[in-house]
Amino acid sequence: MITITKQQEMLEFLHLYKTEKQQSDAWLTKRIAQIELMGEYIPTTEELTFGARVAWRNSNKCIGRLFWSSLQVFDEREALDAHSVFEALLRHIRFATNEGRLRPAITIFHPTRVRIFNHQLLRYAGYETADGVIGDPHSVEFTEVCLNLGWQPAGTAFDILPLVIQIDNGAPVFYEIPAEDVLEVDIAHPEHEEIADLQLKWYAVPIISDMRFNCAGIDFQAAPFNGWYMGTEIGARNFADEKRYNLLPRVADVLKINRDSNLSLWKDRALVELNVAVLHSFKEAGVSIVDHHTAAHQFKLFQELEGKEDRNVTGNWTWLVPPMSPATTHIFHQPIPNLILKPNYFYQSRPY
Repeated sequence: MITITKQQEMLEFLHLYKTEKQQSDAWLTKRIAQIELMGEYIPTTEELTFGARVAWRNSNKCIGRLFWSSLQVFDEREALDAHSVFEALLRHIRFATNEGRLRPAITIFHPTRVRIFNHQLLRYAGYETADGVIGDPHSVEFTEVCLNLGWQPAGTAFDILPLVIQIDNGAPVFYEIPAEDVLEVDIAHPEHEEIADLQLKWYAVPIISDMRFNCAGIDFQAAPFNGWYMGTEIGARNFADEKRYNLLPRVADVLKINRDSNLSLWKDRALVELNVAVLHSFKEAGVSIVDHHTAAHQFKLFQELEGKEDRNVTGNWTWLVPPMSPATTHIFHQPIPNLILKPNYFYQSRPY
């Protein structure tokens, strides 16, 4: 039976759906009667689509919410074996990639029977060695899980991890993503050819796959979703963070920036040029990406549109402010209430 809490969330969601989709009072009465007759609430594909889009609209840590209503929703709740889930994930990757003209999408699986172990569907492995980590330090623990399942990688700094899928709390299985389905961008600088000597690259589509989608009191624990990258996510975090690829010293050295003192602002100078390289490379490759200044302007437009609909914009200021030159954006100077609305996407405990 539906618990009181879940019933309240379900009713709030249906009222929201009714209002924004301009349904009648008779529709709502009939829908509630249907649910009571069934004894549980199973969202229709239309309701699920609305919920997933509103969840993006409510995502406090996302600066790219202007495009929330364009989210493509794939209802894969009937995929209940690992291979079917894998095929659905490949369809998502192909749709989202779209030869570089990225499209925002979410694939929603059965709420409780499917689990995806990956942090993102596309992610680089990390290998602990005596001389430090090869690859992405963020992936070291999950890479070990994959190795224990039998995965045999090349051992480079940019090995795409396999997809690890679990059905009904059974033994997890892994599937390698075909190379032709992974679009990657080689990183070069428009002025400093030395950057290309670092032999860097990054995958085109960030598809988050370890968060739960909460809608109408239901937690969908497997619901991978994507938008597109803001350049600083790669250039100022994935490449630059000391606990990730930690590339600022190498970038400074190839650009011959003096690192003897912080007074040279070598980190800042290297960071700017690395981010220029990321944006330049994605644009040259024809892959969608947005710089942090444009993203902040798009967020301002989102705020204005939400205001016209009499909806309050919530947000996590520490996530919305870009990690590079934050004071150059309007967000830096504007308080935003960090209230959690539902539907939404939430973190969940790892299955390994």
